[in-house]
Amino acid sequence: MIDNILFTFVKMAIRKQYINHLDEIVVTNALLHALHKEDFNPTEEIKDSSLSLLDLKETLVEYALKQRIIEDSTSQKEQFGAYIMSFITPLPSVLNTTFWEKYAYNPQEATDYFYTLSQENDYIKTKDIAKNQQFFYDGKYGTLHITINLSKPEKDPKDIVLASQHQSVNYPVSQLTMTNEGYYGRINHPARSQHRLVRVNVNGENWGLQYSPYAYFNEHCIFLSQDVRPMHIDRACFSNLLHLVRQFPHYFVGSNAGLPIVGGSILSHDHYQAGRFTFPMELASIDYSVEIKGVKVSVLNWPMTTLRLESANKDTLLDVAEHILSRWKNYTNEDLHILSHTHGEMHNTITPIARLKENIYELDLVLRNNRTSEQYPDGIFHPHPEVQHIKKENIGLIEVMGLAILPPRLKSELQEVEEYLLGKQTQVAAIHQEWAEHLAKGTDRLSVRQEIERGVGEVFEKVLEHAGVFKRDEQGQRALKDFVESLKW
Repeated sequence: MIDNILFTFVKMAIRKQYINHLDEIVVTNALLHALHKEDFNPTEEIKDSSLSLLDLKETLVEYALKQRIIEDSTSQKEQFGAYIMSFITPLPSVLNTTFWEKYAYNPQEATDYFYTLSQENDYIKTKDIAKNQQFFYDGKYGTLHITINLSKPEKDPKDIVLASQHQSVNYPVSQLTMTNEGYYGRINHPARSQHRLVRVNVNGENWGLQYSPYAYFNEHCIFLSQDVRPMHIDRACFSNLLHLVRQFPHYFVGSNAGLPIVGGSILSHDHYQAGRFTFPMELASIDYSVEIKGVKVSVLNWPMTTLRLESANKDTLLDVAEHILSRWKNYTNEDLHILSHTHGEMHNTITPIARLKENIYELDLVLRNNRTSEQYPDGIFHPHPEVQHIKKENIGLIEVMGLAILPPRLKSELQEVEEYLLGKQTQVAAIHQEWAEHLAKGTDRLSVRQEIERGVGEVFEKVLEHAGVFKRDEQGQRALKDFVESLKW
C-alpha cells in the first residue's frame, strides 16, 4: 500500500510539472531512503481525483511514525512532512527560471504558479488556515473584516520539554532570512525544507518573494531584503513599494512602521507584506482633498489618520511623500498628546501602503505615534484598557487596513459569553463581564451569535480609533486640517 502511495505521489508531482519525468527515479529513491525502505514494488497508481499531494504526504508521514522513523511530536511530524515535500519542490534555480519565464508573458501568471506551488507543497498551511473564524462588521467607516486566528498550532507538550533541553542555535538568524530556504528545522525553529524564494531586483538590491505560511488574506506574501537590516521608513522604503507595485501591479505592497508598539512583530529584518486583496481601508470614502506639487492628497474617512497620495509621476509622488514624512516626524501637538520626541527618542512614523491603479500610483500614509504615558503604559495610540479584552496586541499593517487578527483565546471566551447571554451560566471571565452585561441589554436570544460578532466588530472599530493620532472629533479634525494645509509648499 505505501509503495502505491509513494508511486502516486511522485507521478502526481510530475503531472503538475513540479519535477521532470527524468527525475522520477532519483526522487523515488530519495523518498525510499527517507522512509527507510530498501525495496519498492508498486502495483498501481491510485486513481482518486480527490487525492492531493498534501493527502499523500500525510500518509507518508503516518507511515514514518508507525515505523518509528520519527517520534509522535508536532515538530518532528512537521519537519518530516516538509522534508518529504522538498523532493517534489523545484530547486531555487528551476523555480526562479520558471517564474521569470512566466512573468515575461504575464506577471499574474508567474505569481499564480508560485502561489499554487506554495499551497500544494504545504508551505502555505491551507488546512490550518481553514480553522480561522471569520466574520464582518458594518460600521462607521465601512465593512471591517474580523478574524480569530486559530491557524497556528498549539505547542506540543513534548516539544516544550525538548525545547528546554535544546542548545541555543543562532542559525538561521531569524525566520525571515534567506538562509531559511531548504532548512530542515529544529525544535525551536520551523521546518523550511520545501521553502523557496523568488529572487527579485528591487531598485538594484536583491530581495526575495515568498508566501506567508499562515496567510491572513488572499495571496498573502512577503518581500524580504537579502541584507539583514532593521525596518526603516524613508524615501527608499516608499520608492521600493512603488517599484514593487509596478513589477506586480495586481498586488498591493505595504510596510509596517519601524518603531516598537506601532510596528510589526519583526523589526530587525527589512520586509514588506503584499497580496491580492481589497482591504476595507482601500474602499474608504474621501473626506477632502488638496493638491501638493501636482499630487492629489486626500484625507480618508478612516479611524486611523490616513493621507492618500495619487499621481502618475512616481518621482513627484516620492517628493511629496518624503516631505510629509519629514513634517510628521517633527510634528507636535500637546493638546492631542502628540509629541514627536521625548528624551531624544523619536515617536512619529508612518505605515505606508502602495497600489497601482490604471497607471496611477496610490500611496496611503498612515500617521503613527508610539509614545506611552503613565495613564497608557502600553501606548497612547494603542488599544486602551477598556478594549483589551478583545485586542491588546500591537496594531500592525494588516489591522491598520481594517482586518482584525484576534487571538485564539477568544474562541472559547466568546463561547462562554454566548452561553451567558443564553442564560446557561451566570458569569463569564472577569475581563468580559462588563462587556457581556452590556450585550445582554439588547440581545434577542435568536441572534445571540450575531450580537456577539457585532459587539466584537464594534470593539475593533474602537481599537482602530484609539490608534488614530488625529481623533475623529472636531478638535482632532481641525488640527488635521491645519497639518494638511501646512504641508503645501
